Amino acid sequence: MVSEGLWSIGELAERAATTVKTVRYYSERGLLPEAGRSTGGHRRYGPGALDRLRLIRSLRALGLPVPEVERALERDGALEEVVSDRLRELGSELAALRWREASLRLLRDCPAGERVERIRLLGAVAVPPDTAALVRFWRRSLPARLPRRVASTVLDAVVPQPPAEPSAAQVLDFARLHALVSDPGLDRPEARPAQPLPAGEYRPAVLYEGLAEAYALASAELGAGRTVRDGGALDCFVAAYAHARGETDSADFRRGLVPLLARADGPVITRYWKLAGGLFAPGEPVLGALHHHLSVALRQDVGSRGG
Repeated sequence: MVSEGLWSIGELAERAATTVKTVRYYSERGLLPEAGRSTGGHRRYGPGALDRLRLIRSLRALGLPVPEVERALERDGALEEVVSDRLRELGSELAALRWREASLRLLRDCPAGERVERIRLLGAVAVPPDTAALVRFWRRSLPARLPRRVASTVLDAVVPQPPAEPSAAQVLDFARLHALVSDPGLDRPEARPAQPLPAGEYRPAVLYEGLAEAYALASAELGAGRTVRDGGALDCFVAAYAHARGETDSADFRRGLVPLLARADGPVITRYWKLAGGLFAPGEPVLGALHHHLSVALRQDVGSRGG
């Protein structure tokens, strides 16, 4: 016999302002504790079931699927895990919505004659977009002997992350950048961006670590309103190449470095940095621009010496 003060399924549904069907569904999934059964075998519920039902409905109202609600309630600490997982999912969903919104604005506002081409570009990019194609592009271009730690640092610096709240212009730049690095023609060795120095003639780790220091100095100097020839950035830049080749910085070395830098500054990499420049966060150094400033400063320095 069931104790007094317990509720039938209908009474529980009424107290929770929901339907009998909903209560039965959660009961059958084992989410609602029964306090017993009536003499006729009907479920009876106590206050604990009402509290549990309200919790379940609150979690469902937050968008958690029933299996995730079950996982959240199965043990202590599981709720925090489920909520964290859902927040990550929502972040991805929101990023996709913002990207779609900017893409639609791009198509709405562009000249009619350009819409088909832009649809083709946008259709080749995942939503939300990822940077896998850009990473592959750079991995093909980086020296094979570059240590993993250094390569990871380089990739972080040269691969822009898709903006969290992109403008229509940024969506177009990213789509064009994705198309550039995904061009099958880049699989041909002669079409890839040239390495900064002839392969086998330098120590890659020494070069890239030295360049990172030079770029940091150049960024600080430019941010302070100075040119990169005013401080130590240019000397650090040249020293990175010299040390990587086991040589010393000299007028002759600088003259020889100018054509090597021009060799690596081909149309693909120039186009890459033109498109990528607007995708980096405000205030984030753009290595392509810094490299350009340093290369120009080197040519000017060589020219002033009569090189």
